[in-house]
Amino acid sequence: MPVQNCGSVPGRPPSGPYGLRRFNAAPAAEAEAAMLECYGSRRWAQRLAGHRPYPDLDALLAAADEAGYDLSPTDRAEALAVEVSPGLHPDAPHSAHLALAAAHAAYECKFGHVFVICLDDFRPAEHPDQVLADIRARLGHEPEQERVVTADEMRRLARGRIIELVSSQ
Repeated sequence: MPVQNCGSVPGRPPSGPYGLRRFNAAPAAEAEAAMLECYGSRRWAQRLAGHRPYPDLDALLAAADEAGYDLSPTDRAEALAVEVSPGLHPDAPHSAHLALAAAHAAYECKFGHVFVICLDDFRPAEHPDQVLADIRARLGHEPEQERVVTADEMRRLARGRIIELVSSQ
């Protein structure tokens, strides 16, 4: 099942093993590109690349969180535009695909962007049920409440992707 968890942003090629030292020493354009794999906002990626070097992963994650809180609605929309809604394994029953497609369509119609969820805390077998349950629950949100939840999920996704990117040496 394609999920929104750690790993590169869908549609972007992974950069392979990176490591914090390489990130800190990379030319600005390369560091920005690496951060764009984690969160699709150019402003966010430029900010993180511009504040290097980071002494450790915790400092980088703290800076990523802070940068995420400072984004404009346009920056968030840019990041959401590269996300892909989580789906089901192709072998899942047709009825499950239909139910999830309907839920995604209702969500996108109401909020104007794809549904995002960080599934890092769930076992793969739980992903389909968690996605569907969260879409249904979040459809009850008012737009401002959902904006806050979506921003938090995007920060969680970015954290997981950063950890994967720079933890490999």
